[in-house]
Amino acid sequence: MITFWTGRRPTIWICDAWAANDLLDKRAAIYASRPRMVVFSELGAGQSNLVNMYYGDRWRLHRKLTHMGVGLQQVRKYRDFQNDESKLVAFELLSEPKEYVRHFERYATSVVSIIGFGRRVASYSDPIITEVIAVMQRAAELNVPGKTFPMLMESFPFLAKFPNWMAPWKQGLGKGQGRGRPFFYALAEEAATNPNTQQCYMKKIFEEAPKHNLSRMEISSLSGNLFGAGSDTSSSTLITFVLACCAFPETLSKAWEELDRVVGPHRSPTFQDEPNLPYIKAFVKEVLRWRSVAVIGGQPHAPIKDDHYKGWLIPRDTWVQGNVWAIHHHEREFPDPDRFHPERYIEDSPYARPFPGEKGYMTFGWGRRVCSGQGLAEQGTFITIARLLWGFKIEKALDGEGKEIPVNIFDYT
Repeated sequence: MITFWTGRRPTIWICDAWAANDLLDKRAAIYASRPRMVVFSELGAGQSNLVNMYYGDRWRLHRKLTHMGVGLQQVRKYRDFQNDESKLVAFELLSEPKEYVRHFERYATSVVSIIGFGRRVASYSDPIITEVIAVMQRAAELNVPGKTFPMLMESFPFLAKFPNWMAPWKQGLGKGQGRGRPFFYALAEEAATNPNTQQCYMKKIFEEAPKHNLSRMEISSLSGNLFGAGSDTSSSTLITFVLACCAFPETLSKAWEELDRVVGPHRSPTFQDEPNLPYIKAFVKEVLRWRSVAVIGGQPHAPIKDDHYKGWLIPRDTWVQGNVWAIHHHEREFPDPDRFHPERYIEDSPYARPFPGEKGYMTFGWGRRVCSGQGLAEQGTFITIARLLWGFKIEKALDGEGKEIPVNIFDYT
């Protein structure tokens, strides 16, 4: 654990899996809140967004409403169309393999759009993809401490008090400035009011809105969070999968052998095959560990009261941030951590090491602030990776002379 001071504000970085489990999982009730966040909260959606909310009754309500869409009990109902969309990805890759990134973005956005708004995204040129990706990338940039100038406002909050016209560091931040809020509300309203739209998550939210006095901002946040929970994580993970296949082709032969034995050549994998595909499941887990989407574990946690851990005082409301990159690249749990090695997740393998929790990775966060879309992302990632491994031989691109173009596993974010 490291305490990093920026001005007068300390941030505690947890770089160890066992410490993260002790504090953020086992003491989840204490570390369930958020600290004061100027950029993401006060200049953003404030306490209208589950991601920013302090722990309390309103947070519990929003968590409940979110689980109506992507809770673990709900996502199993989505397997049929996730399966269909992953088949379409495979078909698209046959015709346009160079556009694999855009195909993955279409797939992930379409799954979320069906759940939330009752409409498919049929083409990667659909403007909904462009807007969603732009908003998510902007949020990701602002979430990395020190990466962008606006984050200085977290250490020096007085900078946020300057009017926008004389504060270039605010860069479009501020109430009503975000491009995503009207966009996500419009999507939700259209889905809820269109009589031709099938039953979907946003119809349920608009039915619940009067009962809970939900504001337009809250509805917009619930709509946007759906994409954050299931779209960006899924597409980015599939891109990582392609990189792993190109950089470590020696891992593919075991995957093909297992798929040939369990599935065969005359059909593609299904969810029913999952219990019989231990190496494919390990492959998926290693993708999630090797290059995790959220390298710092999302937004910071904050204890609701003073806490002590191994002699250290962690004051109430302190920024507590899990360093997922450090956790997933610790030599103790993952020897030679930059090597893609699915055997780490095979039971009784000599490469397996003890790790807290059942998953073997901490990609989706911890405790009561764990990513709501974890189940959806894991489910879709499994079926898509299994199908692509079954149907394709993914290799490095070739140059004009027919030679493989090397890939750099560190030249990727």
